[in-house]
Amino acid sequence: MDKTYQPHAIETALYQNWEANNYFAPQGSGEPYTIMIPPPNVTGSLHMGHGFNNSIMDCLIRFRRMQGRNTLWQPGTDHAGIATQMVVERQLAADGIGRHDLGREKFLEKVWEWKEQSGGTITRQIRRLGSSVDWSRERFTMDEGLSEAVKEAFVRLHQDGLIYRGKRLVNWDTKFHTAISDLEVENHDEKGHLWNLRYPLADGKKTAEGLDYLIVATTRPETMLGDSAVAVHPEDERYKALIGSYIELPLVGRRIPIIADDYCDPEFGTGCVKITPAHDFNDYEVGKRHNLPLINIFDKNAAVLAQAQVFNIDGSVNAEIDGSLPAEYAGLDRFVARKQIVAAFEAAGLLQSIDDHALKVPKGDRSGTVIEPWLTDQWYVSTKPLAEKAIAVVESGEIQFVPKQYENMYFSWMRDIQDWCISRQLWWGHRIPAWYDDAGNVYVGRDEAEVRATHNLGDANLRQDEDVLDTWFSSGLWTFSTLGWPQQTDFLKTFHPTDVLVTGFDIIFFWVARMIMLSTHLTGQIPFKTVYVHGLVRDGQGQKMSKSKGNVLDPLDIVDGIELDALLEKRTSGMMQPKLAEKIAKQTRAEFPEGIAAYGTDALRFTNLALASTGRDIKFDMGRVEGYRNFCNKLWNAANFVIENTDNQDTGVNGEPVDLSPVDRWIISALQRCEQDVTRHLDAFRFDMAAQALYEFIWDEYCAWYLELVKPVLWDENAPVERQRGTRRTLVRVLEVILRLAHPFMPFITEEIWQRIKGQAGISGETIMLQAWPVANESRIDAAAEGDIEWVKQLMLGVRQIRGEMKISMAKRIDIIVQNAGADDLRRLADFEPLLNKLAKLESVRVLAAGEEAPMSATALVGEMQVLVPMAGLIDKDAELARLDKEIQRLTGEVQRVGGKLANEGFVAKAPAEVLDKERAKLAEAEQALSKMVEQRGKIAAL
Repeated sequence: MDKTYQPHAIETALYQNWEANNYFAPQGSGEPYTIMIPPPNVTGSLHMGHGFNNSIMDCLIRFRRMQGRNTLWQPGTDHAGIATQMVVERQLAADGIGRHDLGREKFLEKVWEWKEQSGGTITRQIRRLGSSVDWSRERFTMDEGLSEAVKEAFVRLHQDGLIYRGKRLVNWDTKFHTAISDLEVENHDEKGHLWNLRYPLADGKKTAEGLDYLIVATTRPETMLGDSAVAVHPEDERYKALIGSYIELPLVGRRIPIIADDYCDPEFGTGCVKITPAHDFNDYEVGKRHNLPLINIFDKNAAVLAQAQVFNIDGSVNAEIDGSLPAEYAGLDRFVARKQIVAAFEAAGLLQSIDDHALKVPKGDRSGTVIEPWLTDQWYVSTKPLAEKAIAVVESGEIQFVPKQYENMYFSWMRDIQDWCISRQLWWGHRIPAWYDDAGNVYVGRDEAEVRATHNLGDANLRQDEDVLDTWFSSGLWTFSTLGWPQQTDFLKTFHPTDVLVTGFDIIFFWVARMIMLSTHLTGQIPFKTVYVHGLVRDGQGQKMSKSKGNVLDPLDIVDGIELDALLEKRTSGMMQPKLAEKIAKQTRAEFPEGIAAYGTDALRFTNLALASTGRDIKFDMGRVEGYRNFCNKLWNAANFVIENTDNQDTGVNGEPVDLSPVDRWIISALQRCEQDVTRHLDAFRFDMAAQALYEFIWDEYCAWYLELVKPVLWDENAPVERQRGTRRTLVRVLEVILRLAHPFMPFITEEIWQRIKGQAGISGETIMLQAWPVANESRIDAAAEGDIEWVKQLMLGVRQIRGEMKISMAKRIDIIVQNAGADDLRRLADFEPLLNKLAKLESVRVLAAGEEAPMSATALVGEMQVLVPMAGLIDKDAELARLDKEIQRLTGEVQRVGGKLANEGFVAKAPAEVLDKERAKLAEAEQALSKMVEQRGKIAAL
């Protein structure tokens, strides 16, 4: 192997070899184990959430594969309806072409072309992360098989009375002219206004205060044209007498009732609320409770209609209410109409006041336009019947959430579930399998031929529904559609239900719940047995990563590195605000003055897994990545040491007699405990604890101690052959097991080293990923050896500490005296004296006789035994005192400086909490160091 670990030199070639040899395909003889990759957008690219998510899934798959399970990790991508259509429309717009200029078929040809050109980006990135998915089974939500599954699911749900078409309120994107899901709506905090409007009472009524009007507050005065009622709280004494009376709606002249509803908060504003069921989701629910008319005042562009569309709450046309609107507002954009309506209220003396008000403004995540709640015909899934079974399988424990507290979030959503709008007014996606005749009758079927045959339509004129299905509908079938459903394929029978879904908490409702509902209904099976929920990946300060904050990290930039100029371009390109771009550039230069170094995939993966605690958000610290890159270096260097000492050497793997030293028996025993810990933690989805157990064993036990403790045997020409053979065998075999334990965490470095040392370890096989997972052998746990070596380590650490404190060269041999030594201490001194002399650089070891007074010494404790290092002759007393005095003077000044800062009331009052915390920590550190220096000076002065 190369002397230096260079991840870029090994990773790509190793992955290509794995894929070429089809190692990722199901092939174990054990129980099936399946994970479905959450399908990323086909035209997207990886972000830190993807990298984190993939690290967890691949760790699980490699772990179970090595346990002999018949593993399938199913890959695939999502067609991402609105996102993909937007990209292609933007490209066409650059050439002055709209999609309607091309027509549906030509436009879809353009989308498929774009998909073929850019769709492979994210799959290449997934490969770069080392993800061992079965690429031979890669699926796409718009491929032929999955498209047939989508049609089948729609038809069956419709036949079962669970899909219907109705007129309901939806999130309407006025730019793309489509309904969108709540997940595609972003709420922006903005400064706005609250308009307080006077609504005149009808029929000569007056309030308790003698006013002939009610004051209603609204953030959207333009919607008053569609008001159906004014609501008050039923227990509000100010308005009880007016309940059932009417308002004369200004500008429109329509009489609307005053109703009582608990929705009203008597403490907010005047306690009166205008109710506009066709343009507000909360008002829509009030409208349902009171059977209010739905008065739609906007067209698809959110411009005011000349004639409002009036419907009953069930969606049928209401012919009783006149929908006439003032002609002066017809065709005006909603925000232009707002200004004119406010002006009209003011002119009529009906504008009470305008107050500043903080708003949450809903905007489309793709279009950036303000979302309009809009009344329109859409297709819906009736979810309550599906939710009952979906709740039951979680309550019974058939499906378990990890961490368990996310079940409460799931139940909360599912028990208050609303019908699901599944239609989208797009062209890219699965077209709804429904046809209309000239009379407007609708027929659902798998294709037009089936519709004609089923309903005896002969050659009647039919047109297919223009809408496509919500992307979440096809992804809701993902666990079984990818395996061949509705056909009962062997893969479906073998690998469904799947075992684990790895996902973020933010899509428990949008995806997880819908998969459970659709799978239990359509297949009679749960989609997965466990839902592992991880938190959001945040930056090192705990902030959400976003382009506007300039703190986004690309996982592949961490893997392969990126120069500062390229990083600046990536973070600021396309920003319309120069000041924000400059701010982000400044932040980036401060954080990464030379760009981001190439840390390699294994370091990034190990970081992700070490941070994967139960469900909490993850603070991603680049310092951790650097630390785990050093961990990879440590393992690489350890492997080189093993190879140097075992290559072409007798390692006893052919059955030759061996003699295991206490050091060998100790590391073998410690290895069994590590195997138990890592396996137990992975079984419990505690990736952080598994990573910690692995890290501590490799770094602290194997590299830091074992490789040092075996050097005297390996390098002693007079050591017995059997003892040297036993040590070489232990050296290489423990490393080989370490590599298998670490493989799910760090697949590349472990494969590379394993290929190099498998022969010396007496192992055959093509790849480490198909080797058996290490299983602890409790008979090899040796408590006596563990106790002995722990004693050796404590003694050596004590001597090292004394050397460090007293500035005694590590090369200088020293005498030690032991006091209060028990029987075990004396035995260990005899057994390990040669080892201690060599590694601790001891000149002699003397046991202090009973009653004998010890010379002036530095002391360390090993259990009850004291280890004394006489100081006489070891140091230059005067030079050391001078050095200590200088350090004491410096630390005293630091304590006074920082202490003075913290004693300054003005500084404490103005400084941010994090600054104060840093200063307090700095003071405590300086005080502790000063105390040690003073104590040390006292010891030296007494010599």
